[in-house]
Amino acid sequence: MPDYSIESALHEEGYTLVCGVDEAGRGPLCGPVFAAACILPDGLVIEGLNDSKKLTEKKREKLFDIIKEEAVAYCIASASVEEIDEFNILEADLLAMRRAIDGLGVKADFALIDGNVDRDFQIPAKAVVKGDATSMNIAAASVLAKVARDRICIDLDREYPEYGIAKHKGYGTKDHMEALRKYGPSPIHRKKFIRFLDN
Repeated sequence: MPDYSIESALHEEGYTLVCGVDEAGRGPLCGPVFAAACILPDGLVIEGLNDSKKLTEKKREKLFDIIKEEAVAYCIASASVEEIDEFNILEADLLAMRRAIDGLGVKADFALIDGNVDRDFQIPAKAVVKGDATSMNIAAASVLAKVARDRICIDLDREYPEYGIAKHKGYGTKDHMEALRKYGPSPIHRKKFIRFLDN
């Protein structure tokens, strides 16, 4: 379960406002990639908070509101399909994370980044592998990013109902692949992710 061990160690080094940062939507074939940055009050325990992938949709939705209410500051940001195609998914991912950190209403002085890449951030940062299961702040950010991304998928499904995005959230399921072959790609599909259609 996540806790504040990493944050506590950073406080001892002199950092005061540590944010957790995570992304959602790196793997899907369509839609933007989302990231969130979150600063929780020191030591705050939110019952049931964990890596968003380990939570049910209903639980994530409930935690989403609690996190927004309790956080010292949070920001949810994204990088567009066009940016994913122009750069690549990793660079777009990092771009969304930087936007989330930059958008915090209370500025953080250190960022804990879920994953293994922590380069080119605007404040000191540390990558934490499986950070969403280790740090409370990263776990909170993972829920914010995941719920925001899932909600966008509901909107995209209304706009492009033939692909079933509300159900699979843009991932490359059998149904999604079949719809792509039948209808072709839409403007919200990531060109670099659907090259299999050319074969």
